[in-house]
Amino acid sequence: MLLPKSGKAFVVADGEGRNGVWLAEQGLDVVSLDFSETAQLKAAALAKERNVKITLVRADVDTWSYPEAAFDVVVEIFTQFSSPEDRARKWAGMRKALKPGGRVIIQGYTPKQLTYGTGGPKEIENLYTRSMLEEAFHDFRDVTITEEEREMHEGTSHGGMSAVINFTARK
Repeated sequence: MLLPKSGKAFVVADGEGRNGVWLAEQGLDVVSLDFSETAQLKAAALAKERNVKITLVRADVDTWSYPEAAFDVVVEIFTQFSSPEDRARKWAGMRKALKPGGRVIIQGYTPKQLTYGTGGPKEIENLYTRSMLEEAFHDFRDVTITEEEREMHEGTSHGGMSAVINFTARK
């Protein structure tokens, strides 16, 4: 099973809160981090509409002081705006925030996404590869990596055939 039945989840760059709210609907105690006040207002409204609670933290994912071993699940979904140096700091923070035995879940675009042009970053250095994820989380276990091409419709900026990588692993 990918998610625990209960516990604490941390969602990196959760934006308008769709992922955080969904995780709260699964029974998790969610901390949703994002830098945008406007996005967090939408996240709060969505949580209220869906009758769940999430804790909103306004901060930059690249510079936030990640807590030590605080979460059972750490999730990063399509947040590929960090430079390679900032991404290394972000992923180090995510590793730090995850409890031993906790699960990290990352979903992002691969370099092949540039040929589709259906959303995501336009800079190849911001796209994720299997080797990049394997290196960053080399000491994790139960690693699963899948690369796929699929139709996605995630708002006005992300629609159409997309090249996606999915990564899960346990600390």
